[in-house]
Amino acid sequence: MTGLGQLPGDDELRLAERFRHGDETVLREVYDRYGGLVYRLGLSCLGAHHDAEDVAQSTFVAAWRGRQTYDSDRGSLAGWLLGIARRQVLDRVRTMDRERTVRAAVQQGGPLQAAVPGPERVVDRLVVVDELRRLSPEQRRVVELAFFDDLTHLQIASVTGLPLGTVKSHIRRGLERLRTRWEVDGAPRGTRSAGATRAG
Repeated sequence: MTGLGQLPGDDELRLAERFRHGDETVLREVYDRYGGLVYRLGLSCLGAHHDAEDVAQSTFVAAWRGRQTYDSDRGSLAGWLLGIARRQVLDRVRTMDRERTVRAAVQQGGPLQAAVPGPERVVDRLVVVDELRRLSPEQRRVVELAFFDDLTHLQIASVTGLPLGTVKSHIRRGLERLRTRWEVDGAPRGTRSAGATRAG
């Protein structure tokens, strides 16, 4: 599969071209290939399965409606879909914030537990996803396992078959890139992967 930050290969180009030209038979194929990626982003940002499912559904609906805007010269189909998914996540957060405000007003200011992470937490996650696109496929896989799946270094080495030293190196370099991105963009601080800091 093509790396998220790389230009698409021949196989994805053919798939994307069929998708862009409205071949409805390819919609299921595109969803089967990238639906899990979109769902995973929604779940990591929103924390609830039904919200992640809503994001995945709305992402592919929006992608289908706007399919002619995809340009393979600018990046992979996966990266384009994640861009749409990020917008869907932020829209979902805004909607849920408004709903919580209304419920709180109806309850006359009674205590209300937050159903999803705050917007600053979501922005943290989206910065991470965007920066992951810039990593090599192997390094991105390691950082994803640490950040999203909260695996330890040893667990990641077992899953990927990579030497433990390589896993630690990939995570360290990935976190250094993220730290630089936060400092440059002024993104909220505080997001941390337990897997990225746990040795065993």
